[in-house]
Formats: sequence, structure tokens, C-alpha cells
Amino acid sequence: MMEDLRTKANSPFIKVLLAIIILSFVLTGVAGYVIGGSSNDAAEVNGQPISREQLQQAFQQERQSLQEYLGDKFAEVASNDEYMKELRTQALNNLINTQLINQYANELNLSASDKQIEQAIFAMQIFQTDGKFDSEKYREILSRYNINADSFAAQIRQDLVRAQLGKSFTGTEFALPSEVKAYAELFMQQREVRTAMLPLAEVQAKQTVTEEELKAYYDANQNSFISPEQVQVSYVEMDAASMPKATVNDEEITTYYQQNLKNFTKAEQKLYSMIQVASEKDAQALETELKNGADFAALAAEKSTDKFSASNKGVIGWMEAASTPSEIISANLTEKGQVSAPIKVQDNYVLFRLDDITPEAIKPLDEVKDSIKTSLTQDKSIKQFYDLQQKVSEAATNDNESLASVESVSGLKVSNTEWFDRKNPPEALNFPKVINEIFSERLIDKNGATGINSDVINVEGDRAFVVRVTQYKAEMTEPFDQVKSEIATLVKRQKAFTQLKADGDKLITELKAGKGDEALKAAGTQFGSVQTVSFIAPATDVTDVAMKMTPPIDGKPTYSIAYDKQDNLLVVQLDKVTLGQPTAEELSQLGSQYQAMMSSVVNESLMQNLRANAKIEIQNIE
Repeated sequence: MMEDLRTKANSPFIKVLLAIIILSFVLTGVAGYVIGGSSNDAAEVNGQPISREQLQQAFQQERQSLQEYLGDKFAEVASNDEYMKELRTQALNNLINTQLINQYANELNLSASDKQIEQAIFAMQIFQTDGKFDSEKYREILSRYNINADSFAAQIRQDLVRAQLGKSFTGTEFALPSEVKAYAELFMQQREVRTAMLPLAEVQAKQTVTEEELKAYYDANQNSFISPEQVQVSYVEMDAASMPKATVNDEEITTYYQQNLKNFTKAEQKLYSMIQVASEKDAQALETELKNGADFAALAAEKSTDKFSASNKGVIGWMEAASTPSEIISANLTEKGQVSAPIKVQDNYVLFRLDDITPEAIKPLDEVKDSIKTSLTQDKSIKQFYDLQQKVSEAATNDNESLASVESVSGLKVSNTEWFDRKNPPEALNFPKVINEIFSERLIDKNGATGINSDVINVEGDRAFVVRVTQYKAEMTEPFDQVKSEIATLVKRQKAFTQLKADGDKLITELKAGKGDEALKAAGTQFGSVQTVSFIAPATDVTDVAMKMTPPIDGKPTYSIAYDKQDNLLVVQLDKVTLGQPTAEELSQLGSQYQAMMSSVVNESLMQNLRANAKIEIQNIE
């Protein structure tokens, strides 16, 4: 039970519900601040503008997040203008919420000091090196993203103010122990139920329909019988894996090796050790000891404040020139055993020693022969595939009458499909890029198939296609006679469902009147064995209904109706309710959940109140 309870208490529903408003404020707020305002506005919130540039930035963020989440399926969503319009509206609403929260925070005179801003920036890991704030990295990152330091500080101030506002609401809610206990007892309660089934299929099999009923249903629901646009397609598939394997001979390997010796040269490496101390005075004392013959490794192990290297007797490892830190380079150590003077490194002083040198060396051909062969083989295979695509592309462009020229130059066979629509393509062509091209304006226009070959379409798995639409059917309402049998099934199911609901209501009425056995026998059903349901147990077909039912009174069961996944009707009999008996640990967990729920209600109420009392003008979101 504890595992189930822990899952519920830590559910994404509770956490997201609590955090989503404030997080969306912060994210969209950053975009708005960096971009800045403009007279070209998308909206005004209490007289303060939201520019179209801000909206576009927020929309692109939403779009990018959606693309990362959907992957290959994103293209289909992106082609839906209505959905993209809704996404843009969502982005604008987030910006409006941000503006309202900022304004409300200003009304409450919430602020953040310069010291708090500094601490917040210093705590950001992106600006740290070895766990400490790195001013050079800070300047480099701001410069890379073209962010002004003052603007960045101002944005951090806004984020801190918004965090204060969020905390003032989510942090002040509290729950009395009695409230938490009552909530826990209800949340953990168990209910004993039994169910009797009335099968839909049996009722549906007895239904009859008239021609008039079928025609009336068809006339009222013609939008449900629209056949989408369909195509027949000819295509040629190129698959790199099916091409003859490229070969590489020894002469090619030797030539490549000789022409690329720098790629097989192992750079000079030097082995260094170090001793780090806190002050220049300590460093100078160490320098004197070393000059007097003290052992470097022993001193490093005993006195170095850098614990990692000290545990290794001062050794910090082999390094090539390109990866050697500037502090070691500045020591200018050239001979084995040479020790540097004390060098200041941030707040410490370090003595470096050059322990050993491995000179530059060229790897022999026999050592790298296999890797060269693999690389050259891959390059040849890629070139072969690219050359094939080039030939196919030229043939498809120069001869738009068919794919015969493509077949001729490639040696590949043309394949043909049956009729299909956008949502049900043949498996061989089921790639978003291919389907989007097939149903694009290049291959289909208002007159049907354009008779044009596509260009080469590359897809994952080192495959590529050239396609042409050979036949086209426009979207149309399917004729009544063609869908008549389908409508008959739908109408019978509708009638059966209505009859089933009436039968269920009648059975419950008779059960409440005490005619249990007689009523169940007449309905051809009976109650099954006892089931125990609760909020923290795996859900069943009757959990939602059973947990909302009125508890039994004076030992008399109560009744309700539920439906399973096949729409069979389930008469639910609730026999017993047992309140939960939470442990101290469970009370603690559910107390946090209860408080989070209360806090989310406060947040939602705040947002609703701010919007209700604001003057919001939507001007141009396109």
C-alpha cells in the first residue's frame, strides 16, 4: 500500500497542477524581456503592450517543444492550420498571464535586492567552473547569446519577484491535522462492490431498423461519411543497404595514410604533478623545501589542499599541448623533474612539476590499416548512394511522363500502390516526408494529379524515394448505398444503448424495491463476487462510479450504473465502505498532497481574478 500511496502523492498531476502557472510565467517572461517592446503589438494588458515579436518568440518556443515531443509525427500536426492557430493563442495567453503576474507583484511592492540578484547569478551552474562562479564564463555566455548584462540582471530581478509572489501563496497555505486526517481517511477508503452485467451485443442483435431511419441518420451525419482524398502512387525506392558493397584495396589505404599522416600522429604528451596551498607564504616555504631536496610526492600527499591530486601523490595526469591549462603553460616547464615557481590559481598558489615526456610519434600503417579501410569503405558507399540519387534526380526531372527513365538509369523496379489516403499509407511509403510530398501541391492540384515526378526524398535508414501520383480521388461524401450497412450497425447500436440504459434503470428500481432475485433472473444476469476498489488501488471499470456512490445506509446497499470498455452495462451494488487507517508516514505524505491541492486552487483563483479584473485587448496575433 505504501508504494501505491507514494505514487499517488508524487503523481505528475499534483506537481504539474501546482507548478505549471508559475513555471509558464518564468519561461515566457524571459522571452518577453529579452526581445523588448514595439509599437507593433499583439495585445495590451492594462495598457501595457505585448509586441508581436514577443508573441512570435513565445510561439516558436511552444512549437519547438511540440516538435521535440512528437518527433516524426510533428509534420502532420504542423500542417494543420487550426492547431497552429490554437498553439499561437496558447502562447499569447501565457504572455498575458505573465504580464498580469508582473503587474500584481508591482502592486504589492515586491522587490529583489542587488545582493539577491548577485547570489542568484552566482548559483547558476551554467556560469560555474569546478563548482565556483566563473566570471570569464559568465561574460562569454552572455556575449555568445547577445545578452546585455544589465538586461540579464533585470530579468533575474523579475524572476525573483515572481518567485516571491508564488511563494506568498503556495507557501502560506496550511492544513489542520484534523483536516489532513479526514482527507487521508477518505482518500484511503475501501469500498466493497459487486456487479451484474447486461451485455450490449445481446440487445443490439435484437434491434431492427427501417429504411427511413437509416436515411435520416445519413442526412443528419453526412460529415461522418466523408471519404478523404485518395491516391494511387508509383515509386522507386533506393536503399543503401541493398547496394553492392564498396571495396577498398591496399594501394588506396596506403595512399590515404601517406596523404593524412597528421591524422595518425600522436602528439607529444607531458605528465604533470602539483602541490596546491592556500597562501603565497606557504608556497614559498614549499619551494624552499623542494630546493633543499624534499620529496615532491611526499609533500603533495601531506600538504596539498587539492584532495584529488594529493591522494595520487600530486600526479594530475598526461596532457597534450592543446589540452594543457594556461597556468601550467605559463610555468614553461621543459625538462623532466623541473618544478615551477609558485603560481597563483584563483585563490590558491600552486607548484607544478614536469614528471615525464612522451615525444610525438606517428602510428604505423599496420596499426591503423583496419580503421582506414572502414572509413574509406563508408565514404565510397556514401558516394555510391549519392551518385545514384543524383542520376535518379536528373532522370526524374528530365522525364516527367513516367518513372521509366528513373527505372532505366537506376536498375531499380517501379512499384505501384493501391488506393490510400494520408492517414493510411502503405507500409513501404509510411514516412512523414514522403506522405507530405505525395499530398503536396507539387503532385496534386485542383485538377487532380499534376503528372510531375517528385525529386529525391531522403528518409531515415539511408533510404530515398522518387514518387509520382498516378490516380487521384478528391475528398467526397460517400453515397448512401455505399455506407448503408455501416449506418445500420450504428443505428442498431444507438437503439441498443438506449434500451440497455432503460433496462439498467428498471433493474435498479426493482433492486431497490427488494425484488433482487426475481429481477436479476428476469434480466438474465446475477451479481458476481465481491470486489474491493479504492483510489490507491489499480483502477477498474467501476472504480470511478463506485467511489462517487452514496454509502450504504442501515446496511442497505446502494446502486448505480457503469459501463465497461465494450459498452456493456454494469449494475454496481455498493455493500460496504471502510475508511482508511493512515499511518504517521502516510499522513505526512498526504498532508503535503492536500496542501499542494489547496495551493493550486489558490493559484488558479488568483489567475482567474486577475484576468476578470484586467483590461485585455487582443489586437493582432497573426
